[in-house]
Amino acid sequence: MHEFSANTFKRCTCKHPETGQQLGAKCQKLKRRKGSWSSDHGTWYFQAELPRRSDRTRRTRRRGGYATQTDAQDVLDKMAALVEAAQPHGDAAVVAIGDLIDTCLMSGKPFPAAESITQQLESGDTPNRVPTVEEWLQTWLASRKKLRKSTRLSYSQHMRLWLIPHLGLYRIDALTVEHVAAMFDAMAERNDFITAAKASDDPDIRKTVHGLRIISAATMQRYRATLRAALNAAIRDPKIPLQFNPASHIELPSGRRPKALLWTPERVERWQRTGERPSRVMVWTPEQTGAFLDHAEGHPHYVLLHLIAYRGLRRGEACGLPWWDIDLANQSATITSALVQIGWEIEFGEPKSEASGRVIALDNATVDVLRTQKRHQVDLRDAAGIRWVEHGLVCTEPDGSPIHPAKLTDSFQAIAEAAGLPPVRLHDLRHGAATLMLAGGADLKEVQELLGHSSIAITADTYTHVLPELARESAEAAASLVPRQTRRKLPLPPRSNSCRFGT
Repeated sequence: MHEFSANTFKRCTCKHPETGQQLGAKCQKLKRRKGSWSSDHGTWYFQAELPRRSDRTRRTRRRGGYATQTDAQDVLDKMAALVEAAQPHGDAAVVAIGDLIDTCLMSGKPFPAAESITQQLESGDTPNRVPTVEEWLQTWLASRKKLRKSTRLSYSQHMRLWLIPHLGLYRIDALTVEHVAAMFDAMAERNDFITAAKASDDPDIRKTVHGLRIISAATMQRYRATLRAALNAAIRDPKIPLQFNPASHIELPSGRRPKALLWTPERVERWQRTGERPSRVMVWTPEQTGAFLDHAEGHPHYVLLHLIAYRGLRRGEACGLPWWDIDLANQSATITSALVQIGWEIEFGEPKSEASGRVIALDNATVDVLRTQKRHQVDLRDAAGIRWVEHGLVCTEPDGSPIHPAKLTDSFQAIAEAAGLPPVRLHDLRHGAATLMLAGGADLKEVQELLGHSSIAITADTYTHVLPELARESAEAAASLVPRQTRRKLPLPPRSNSCRFGT
């Protein structure tokens, strides 16, 4: 059982004449004869040993400045009464009362009456108990009512996979930078193990990491962002004695977004020879995009792939695009919704961000594709008959139901492989739309608005490496327009003997 012990003593601020240090309780003026305390010198203090924390660490508290010993002892009596009220209810209640006393001492708030604490404990309510990290994470996530489901799923996965297993048992006000750093060190060690196992010559060792993926720097940043947001909310909660966010003081790799690179002939040749991709974000050249669309034409999902390749829609925006947001007469489309994938389930939701809601101009070729799709959908509706489920979408399954975004990804990969093109992700086809605009002379601001980036900095970071290559191709194209005859070689000037080596 946790115990409470305390004592009172007197101190003053007199200093040693030689060292300048405070004498404290050793000052001779504090005591008179027969060991009694002086009534006109110094002030009264108490030292209390509060019930230990849940992790069994001690907490000794000292406070002073009381005019009389009775004043100091009165505070100790109130603390002792609270601990005594909690003891019949077990160790957890005593720890919670220790937390309560500690919070009151740090904040300067008055102690509650022991009688009210007894009533709470008898009713099964633990007063002012400081939650563990796991308890707070669950409470915080449940309080976030307006989160997108995909964001809530991401937070839940962060909590389940790493935050709770590594940090959940700590009381939230006992969490330190070292605790959080140890979690990220464990991530790095896991990465090292996976990398070494995959490079092993032993097939049994390689099998142990089959399907496991490296935790990227960007993913680590997202884990830290989740923890930091939860702890910031705890700091704002007046019932939780947390004043410091350890997640804000962790140094991690930058997790910068990868630069987009074009699949130039040299890079394609190297990929064919080694199987290595120069960057995680690779972009087809306009010629490669054209070859892909030629192979895709006639596929049931062609209209969606065309919209992504030409107009840079996100996958969910394309799958969730309704006809009522398309104005063929004025050649424009408005992005107001998206088909969001949550785990494997799908639902209609808002675009990714405020900037994602945008109006997109449609070129003539895209308008023609949409008109053809509209006629084709009439045939699908007639063929389905009563099985048709009306969603008003541009591209659907044969019965009118939405196309699962993952199915569109599978179609894209199969067509790209059949076309013999170097590998890119479906999302990189959206990057290809930006490349087409840049090649056509558009500036970064226009590309930002087309793609719905929240900041032009995101656009610039992604396409900084693409611009010089496109500029070089443009320069070569411009130079090729100038007719030139075969240039005659000018005769070299005679060399002087004095310029010869060794003379």
